[in-house]
Amino acid sequence: MHWYRRAARKKWAIIALIALVLAMASLADFLLGGGSMPARDVLYTLLHPTSARPIDHQIVFEIRLPMTVTAVLIGVALAAAGSQMQTILGNPLAEPYTLGVSAAAGFGAALAVVTGFASEGLGAVFGMAGTAWVFAMLACAAILIFSRFRGPGVEGMILLGIAIVFFFDALLALMQYLASETQLEQVVFWTMGSLTRANWVQIGLLAVITVFGLLFFYRNAWSLTAFRMGDDRARSLGIDVARMRALTLVVVSFMAATAVSMAGTIGFIGLVGPHVARLLVGEEQRYFLTASALTGALLLVAASAVSKAIQPGVILPVGIITAIVGVPVFVAIIAGQRREAWAG
Repeated sequence: MHWYRRAARKKWAIIALIALVLAMASLADFLLGGGSMPARDVLYTLLHPTSARPIDHQIVFEIRLPMTVTAVLIGVALAAAGSQMQTILGNPLAEPYTLGVSAAAGFGAALAVVTGFASEGLGAVFGMAGTAWVFAMLACAAILIFSRFRGPGVEGMILLGIAIVFFFDALLALMQYLASETQLEQVVFWTMGSLTRANWVQIGLLAVITVFGLLFFYRNAWSLTAFRMGDDRARSLGIDVARMRALTLVVVSFMAATAVSMAGTIGFIGLVGPHVARLLVGEEQRYFLTASALTGALLLVAASAVSKAIQPGVILPVGIITAIVGVPVFVAIIAGQRREAWAG
């Protein structure tokens, strides 16, 4: 028992360290910004909003702070969703985009732009983000319906997800082909991923969905941990595997769809975050989920800071930065699996 408590303290210490680094990275990202506003003025405006100059107040509370908060929330949502995707599917390469959430959202956003839906009537209320969210959830619904009739097999869900990715990628390419030059620019910029689009209402919505998702995962932490032992073992422990997998998929899709609809395609956070957390704290959900969420937030906040620092005065699409970092990690994971297969 003593060794277990000592291991638990060590894991919580690692999680606390990640949280501390995240706080420091968030402050750095907030202070960088895309303009030349001195850090002293940024902090003064944050701490004394009523006495700050109007232009400084606008920069801090309508541009810089929303970007940093968005980065933290989206990093938490994508990494937490990715950790549970890997858990319920038993696949270390799974993430929310594996089941076509990102591809469907990308097509939805492009469709809203090319057809003009996002600029008129009801479409103007929902915008690109609302349309993207609807199509992302449609992809989730298709998988749930498919699994209900065919059975909740993991292989079938993954294969259908791959099919959905190719299908919506093809439709996205069609939208890009039909788009005008201005529309094409909007679509391409959206698919690159950006943290500059969210407003405080959208941030509040994402925060609520993310908190509810995390509460669901923590409440079912024991059941989700049992998934790592295989479906048969989980059933022998009294867990309704099909129901838990379906519910988790719904929660994951809500979190991922909301994040993607706000920021566009930001890849690899849901893949890399859980793998780093797994290396640091293991598979037990209490530690694994917390570490995954914090690591995902740290990765995205760091990518956001880098996107501002590369070319002063210009904010590069953050999706480009995460892809550049994520691809080598993805290759390393595949290589590691290959070595384990040969060793086995």
